[in-house]
Amino acid sequence: MPEGVIVSTTEKVAGHRTVATLGQVFGVVVRSRGIGGNIAAGLRSIVGGEIKEYTSLVEETRRHAIDRLIQNATLMGGNAVVMMRFDSGSIGETMNEVVAYGTAVIIEPEA
Repeated sequence: MPEGVIVSTTEKVAGHRTVATLGQVFGVVVRSRGIGGNIAAGLRSIVGGEIKEYTSLVEETRRHAIDRLIQNATLMGGNAVVMMRFDSGSIGETMNEVVAYGTAVIIEPEA
């Protein structure tokens, strides 16, 4: 993650003012759990409770999507992303798509 890039779910970053809005920015990741993970998750679903194999997959994929979001915002010249959100879905039976999206901006500290 580039030094100093702020990602916020709010419209503004506390203590900063937005000096330029650069536009929409995305970080997209599609992941698949291997056959072993699917079998373990399937067995765990019989007993009930948290399916740790899928929890881990989603957490890792979200982190990767945020890293990509930051990379793309930096390429646009931004030093922050505001109004960041996630969207996710399934592709087929074994793949998970996660999109991190928001608005790339340039911010500076308030005087």
